[in-house]
Amino acid sequence: MTSRAEQRAATRRALLAEGRRRFARDGFHEVVLAEVAQGIGATKGAAYHHFGSKAGLFRAVVEEAQREVADRVARAAGEHDDPWEQLLAGCRAFLAASSDPELRRIMLVDAPTVLGWNEWRTLDESSSARHLAEALESLIAAGVIEPQPTGPLTRLLSGAMNEAALWLAQAPGPDPATPGRPDGSTLDATMAALTRLLDGLRRPSR
Repeated sequence: MTSRAEQRAATRRALLAEGRRRFARDGFHEVVLAEVAQGIGATKGAAYHHFGSKAGLFRAVVEEAQREVADRVARAAGEHDDPWEQLLAGCRAFLAASSDPELRRIMLVDAPTVLGWNEWRTLDESSSARHLAEALESLIAAGVIEPQPTGPLTRLLSGAMNEAALWLAQAPGPDPATPGRPDGSTLDATMAALTRLLDGLRRPSR
């Protein structure tokens, strides 16, 4: 038999999934918490019990989305041994994941407004930005780029990639039925531009 704890956990997961679907489709301000609960056959009280408010549910959705993107970045980087290739692979994975219209709307469009800039930055820094900082620190340790504070550099590069992801998500896609999903050539062109930018950090070959 299913225990109460398991039932509560299942309800929380279902609310999170339904909330994510609705936030991505309709945007934060158009979502009604009671309707999210109704969508999974739960009560509004259950939604308030698990998340406290619509904003609480949205924050949990953002955290989940941030972790998902960070995991994709880590997996892509982990497929390479060379620190520079790890950085490039992680950047490409971030752009590909974050430019998905669902993730873009939740993470890059609504989250800074709903959560506030400082809280959004805190969540970003604990996920994808953390991986970027670690990659830069590895490159400095390996002598690939000049020694320098990684804090400012991480924020500059993170901001550039967030802006690129927003642009990619609005770029014309190959299929009119899926607007905002960039084709491979658009992603390749964006990644090529980012690579040229990153190449400027490398120490000259001797």
